[in-house]
Amino acid sequence: MKLTRRQALAGSGMALAGATLLGRDALAQASQHRDHDMRGSHAGQETRGSHGGGQTLAAKQPTGPAGTYAHPRGNDWYARTVDPDDSYPPGLPGKDYTPVVVPNGATLPFRIVDGVKVFHLVAQDVLHEFAPGFKAQCWGYNGRTPGPVIEAVEGDRIRIYVTNKLQVPTVTHWHAVILPCNMDGVSGLTQQPIKPGETFRYEFKAVQHGTFMYHSHKDAMTQEGMGLVGMLVIHPRKPKRPRPDRDFSLMLHEWDIKPGTYRPDTSVSSGFNTLTLNAKVFPGTAPLVAKLGERVRIRIGNLSAMDHHPIHLHGHAFRVTETDGGEIPEAAQWPETTVLVSVGQTRNIEFVADNPGDWAMHCHMTHHTMNQMGHGLPNMVGVKPGRLDRKVANLLPGYMTMGTDGMGEMGLHAQHMDMPENSIPMVGAPGPYSYIGMGGMFTILKVRETLASYDDPGWYVPPEGTMVRPATAAELQRDGIEA
Repeated sequence: MKLTRRQALAGSGMALAGATLLGRDALAQASQHRDHDMRGSHAGQETRGSHGGGQTLAAKQPTGPAGTYAHPRGNDWYARTVDPDDSYPPGLPGKDYTPVVVPNGATLPFRIVDGVKVFHLVAQDVLHEFAPGFKAQCWGYNGRTPGPVIEAVEGDRIRIYVTNKLQVPTVTHWHAVILPCNMDGVSGLTQQPIKPGETFRYEFKAVQHGTFMYHSHKDAMTQEGMGLVGMLVIHPRKPKRPRPDRDFSLMLHEWDIKPGTYRPDTSVSSGFNTLTLNAKVFPGTAPLVAKLGERVRIRIGNLSAMDHHPIHLHGHAFRVTETDGGEIPEAAQWPETTVLVSVGQTRNIEFVADNPGDWAMHCHMTHHTMNQMGHGLPNMVGVKPGRLDRKVANLLPGYMTMGTDGMGEMGLHAQHMDMPENSIPMVGAPGPYSYIGMGGMFTILKVRETLASYDDPGWYVPPEGTMVRPATAAELQRDGIEA
């Protein structure tokens, strides 16, 4: 029987759907057969296979380091304050570095075994709350996304165990870290994947300092998109600049979570509707709190799928001091109030918190500060509904034409509407004066003259006479303003 093109395409689509419906057990069984064919009938047996028409040899997985690894000497661009071949005691928080502060997050604990810093990451399913009442079933490390920040000091020897509790194989890549090739964590290229239930060991010496990231490097579109990302900070052994008083870490990410659903859609390539700082959207983002006069560093990493983010800070000018490639020489540092952090990059900014107040910090892509903003909607800006609302309300009680005055109050209106399950469309939060009509990739730097602790100090109370207010008729007349 001859098939038409449409029938053939339909058949292939049904086959794809059928393969999906086979489920986890069938896929796991197929994976076991494939692994058996690759390894041979005995553990460690070498097996020949085809690759591009030629013959290759799949060697057994090495169990430990062999020979002596020569650390790359590089050049002056490498961010180093000590000789990478010298030996140093493990760096300790408070003594050798100012511990990183992770708003809405955590740092990864470690233990010291025979002079080596030992960490343990667990890749697993995570039910994550982006904001109160808005959750999704994600993937992450150690019960959170992004995973906990890993901190070390230049010269430390680091051993990181990665346990895979997902239903799929994974690996962990140490983004921008200089290390031996087969510790780099690229599935198929530098290592075998970590199968479900397995634990792999990564070990390397921290031979540079800076702000780095870690993430899955297997099926990256899916696994990074589901939340297998984190930050890795290596502090300088002998800092060239004063240590910061407050050292913050922020991971930028983006997700697409359809209203009424509970799992990110990693197949989309544009129009992401959930833009996050440390996997939170405002009003779920914790503030960055600093005392007046303190030296502040903010480390920003971007593992979004497709979007770069210009992060803008109000009330302060800062200097861009480091990239994931190393320190920027002081003479080359430039002043900014907005730093562009592209996909796969980190940027460090530093400033003195010399201006008290509540200062917005947000992505300046305006759609990125709107929670679950819809796309492809009719353009209602400027439309005059007239008597339409009253007439439609006779058929649909409670009807109100939306968007005629823009989107600023949509979040406020949404609080009184029957919204889809698990959704926060364009929701902001009440502020000290009115509703803050921003969400998504938005947080607040709170600078205070006095602080009892670094907990949220509440809203800023400005000095008397410094508050913006309505102009009086006398003022307008005096200054020749016709309003």
